[in-house]
Amino acid sequence: MAATDDGDQAYVDHPLLVPEVIERREYQRRLADTASEDHTLVCLPTGLGKTTVSLLVTADRLHEVGGTALFLAPTKPLVQQHAAFYREALTVPDDAITVFTGEVRPDDRADLWTESRVVIATPQVVENDLIGGRISLADVTHLTFDECHRATGDYAYVYIAERYHADAEAPLVTGMSASPGGDEEAIMTVCENLGLREVAVMTEDDADVAEYTHDTDVEWERVTLPDTILEIRDAINEVIVDRLETLKELGVTNTTSPDLSQRDLNRMRGQLQDLIDADQSEGYEGMSVHAEVMKLRRAVELAETQSVESLRRYFERQRNAARASGASKASQRLVAEPKVRDAMRTAEEFDDLHPKFRQTRVLLAQTLGIGGGERVIVFTESRDTAEALTDFLSESFDVQRFVGQGDKDGSDGMTQKEQGETLDAFRAGEFEVLVSTSVAEEGLDVPEVDLVLFYEPVPTAIRSIQRKGRTGRQEEGRVVVLMAEDTRDEAFFWISRRREQEMEDELAKLKGVADEMAAELDDGQTALDSFDDESSAGDEGGSAAEADGGASARPGLAQFGSADDGSGSTDDDGVVATAEGDDEGVEIVVDQRELDSAIARDLSTREGVETRLETLAVGDYVVSDRVAVERKTVSDFLDTLTGGDRSLFEQVGDLSRHYARPVVLLEGEGLYEERNVHPDAIRGALASLSVDFGVSVLRTEGEADTADLLAVLAKREQTTSDRAVSVHGEKSAKTLDEQQEYVVGAIADIGPVTARSLLEHFGSVEAVMTAREEDLLAVDGVGEVTADRIRTVVGSDYD
Repeated sequence: MAATDDGDQAYVDHPLLVPEVIERREYQRRLADTASEDHTLVCLPTGLGKTTVSLLVTADRLHEVGGTALFLAPTKPLVQQHAAFYREALTVPDDAITVFTGEVRPDDRADLWTESRVVIATPQVVENDLIGGRISLADVTHLTFDECHRATGDYAYVYIAERYHADAEAPLVTGMSASPGGDEEAIMTVCENLGLREVAVMTEDDADVAEYTHDTDVEWERVTLPDTILEIRDAINEVIVDRLETLKELGVTNTTSPDLSQRDLNRMRGQLQDLIDADQSEGYEGMSVHAEVMKLRRAVELAETQSVESLRRYFERQRNAARASGASKASQRLVAEPKVRDAMRTAEEFDDLHPKFRQTRVLLAQTLGIGGGERVIVFTESRDTAEALTDFLSESFDVQRFVGQGDKDGSDGMTQKEQGETLDAFRAGEFEVLVSTSVAEEGLDVPEVDLVLFYEPVPTAIRSIQRKGRTGRQEEGRVVVLMAEDTRDEAFFWISRRREQEMEDELAKLKGVADEMAAELDDGQTALDSFDDESSAGDEGGSAAEADGGASARPGLAQFGSADDGSGSTDDDGVVATAEGDDEGVEIVVDQRELDSAIARDLSTREGVETRLETLAVGDYVVSDRVAVERKTVSDFLDTLTGGDRSLFEQVGDLSRHYARPVVLLEGEGLYEERNVHPDAIRGALASLSVDFGVSVLRTEGEADTADLLAVLAKREQTTSDRAVSVHGEKSAKTLDEQQEYVVGAIADIGPVTARSLLEHFGSVEAVMTAREEDLLAVDGVGEVTADRIRTVVGSDYD
């Protein structure tokens, strides 16, 4: 490290660090020294300066190697927080430390990237920019993954790490987490996904760390539920038992206890999916009942562990869902069930508080009043509870809520600006109680507090550790967990304690075997490097073989070769693997909406393939001036045949009007088995695509096969046929009839079929809007509920 070794110096001295900003801590310097030498997982308890460790490494790399530093964090508030810290600590000009989030236009990001020395970003934005070819990681000399335990599965960290190790000229990776995983296998997975070869661990037992921490007492407070809440719970549980009886008859469960575990429910779902895959109607029936059980269990959980207000809001959302066009049978059965309706009425009439509310107020009074404390954080899993708690506690304390940016149920959230302003005010002591959902758990620089109150136990060790990290950093802190007796709270509490102990044990074990793990990871990397070398040698050999053999003058298999190499050899299985042409790269234009699949990511990692993101008006992929591809999964395709949705044929019509060689790519297996659709109906649709629209219909097994085929199409068009990539076309405008159907269909989500019936009956949109309820009931397919909803939407005052 460039920091001075003067043991008496209070601050780190470095050419790129602002003097007297970074406190000199020996454990941070030791971790940074390790991370500067190789790709390293840095594990350090929350609140002890993991970000400072990364900052020290970044300062060294920028000073000694140059280039750009990239820092990735999972949320926008974290990105803003880290950017503020880096601008405060680095001598790099503020405008050279750039924030990349979805709020910055893609074209602006491309320009800013080349001008920045430090980029701090959310991973999804960087992933999209890499796929779209807007940025390059070649000059990035230090890449930090904050909260790196997320680097599993399809999370963007995994893709970015793969691209970085492949593209960067002088790569160095630092992964940071207070809780990297529940066991050695999980930690190894994170390390392998990020290409980490060293593991550096500090715990609170280390002497260098201990002086900066204090004991955190963990207490639990039991509360007893009132009889009314127990009546609500018991009524819902009776319905759960009834539904589990149905599932037991199907043979997917042996228990009807409403307290069955989530693992049992997941196993049941798997068995039901097996029935569906075998085309047995019982599977569909059972899946619907299973969905209802899940909804009912959520209602019980809210009643027991959250608040009756949260339950009321949940019931209201279920009622609205049941009224919507296309509502599931599970939602409709739930709100129609007499015992559930009784529970709803009881909840509406309940005018008391959940006992946790009063206990929360007591604990806050003890901490802020009697104890002379200054700040408290209350965590809850439910946004509804956060809002209700804020209202309740505001009668006695100065309280503000802290939640995310909205949810699928339409709950009001907070903008990024509002989140930042709220945290700034909390740090400045402008209010004393922060009521937060999980958004404040991961790494946010929430100030030290006198009390962290868990409104309910958290059954995940990672989240529990992160929450408790908000207290006990400078002086003794207190953590209290509220538990409703004889409810899921108790089960979650013990699960949390067990998992947390496992995490602590694993970190201690990880510290003890860090060198062995690092050696194992290094061996794995060496093996992969060797494999890559062998593959490269094989490619070179293949190219030489092609040069010796020459090109075939006759059409045949040699005309339909691989898009990945230039070999002209026959492999051991006798499969001809040939390709014309050269090493020219090809470009594939990808519609932004296709990022939900892994296809674009896959293509962007391939040698000789460049991807470009656009919002395409026509098609999902464009590979030349004449070939555009509309991709449909088997499920999507069958939906067009069974749901009355003709969007596929509209899309194909647009495609064939604007591209000379349109392609529909049908992805997946089970075309004739997945749904109860007559095979002739499927054949008829395929025939229509080919004969009526002149479209080529190609089949692939899955996303990987689709990516392979797109690469081949691009190479044949651009290299073999020497055609350019050209995006053109636009969606055809809706006819007047279609626009009228759209307007009427949007009323209370009644849908296109009912909209057509209404328009045919009344003759115009205006007549539908002004029709009386009794006239609406005369229309085929319109019942009392639909008529009432139409009049409510059309006739109600706008508030």
